[in-house]
Amino acid sequence: MADLSQLLKQTMGCRRLTPQAIADKTGIRTPRIRAFAEDGAEGPVRPTEEELAELASALALPLAEVKAAARPTAAVATP
Repeated sequence: MADLSQLLKQTMGCRRLTPQAIADKTGIRTPRIRAFAEDGAEGPVRPTEEELAELASALALPLAEVKAAARPTAAVATP
């Protein structure tokens, strides 16, 4: 499963959308969208539930898919 950054990059690329275009559709600030696309949900800027819903709507993706991509990955235990 793709993480949030991969999902955003792929979807934005397919639909030829810029972070500014998504910001205009959602009301989420452009720097936040860029941070989500670069760092995913585990970066220093984390998306809220409301932002995930807005992104799903703007990108015409199922909310469940966007939320699944935003879930933190399980940490791999090192011996």
